[in-house]
Amino acid sequence: MDKDSLINELIKTKHLKTREVIQAFRKVKRENFVPLDLKRYAYVNEPLPIGYGQTISQPLTVADMTEALEPKRGQKILEIGTGSGYQAAILAEIVGKKGKIVTIEQVKELADFASKNLKYAGYANVKVIYGDGSLGYAKESPYERIIVTAASPDVPEPLKKQLKDGGIMIIPVGYDVQELVKIIKKGDTFEEHFLGWYRFVPLKGKHGFKI
Repeated sequence: MDKDSLINELIKTKHLKTREVIQAFRKVKRENFVPLDLKRYAYVNEPLPIGYGQTISQPLTVADMTEALEPKRGQKILEIGTGSGYQAAILAEIVGKKGKIVTIEQVKELADFASKNLKYAGYANVKVIYGDGSLGYAKESPYERIIVTAASPDVPEPLKKQLKDGGIMIIPVGYDVQELVKIIKKGDTFEEHFLGWYRFVPLKGKHGFKI
């Protein structure tokens, strides 16, 4: 399957809905974010291994999470679980040059891989950090949006604190199979919406699964 066919299928099946997200999917080259030997599979609608027990998410899942996140131009977004950098690139396209993506990866080799991929693709508005994603990144907080691309046993408290009032967080919660949850922060309360069942690699760290 080529890029146009994949995107048209995601639009037809209503996983891609909004103009900004569709444009980002058209602009970002997924082949730049997969290992060299898997480039021919870049537009197959499946997750692909990127080493170290991690994957680049299925395009359908990236579409669902990005649409649910409701990213806007100029926003500052925190991503937990950089992987190869593909989701960060999609978000970087949407927020534009006046926005910023801060993304954290707990596997050093993947943080380096993602940094190289994002630099090659020309995304200067993405900051890749090697560290424990379950702690978030308080230095740049608060964030209008937070997206977690790994499964957590529950919602990490540091991420709740770092989300701006009125902000949105998308996070998969659970063990073998996860509930994808949309959280909207309203003062001291967190409104939760169930988005469906998914399967993600585990978020490891102090507020995630123990390493």
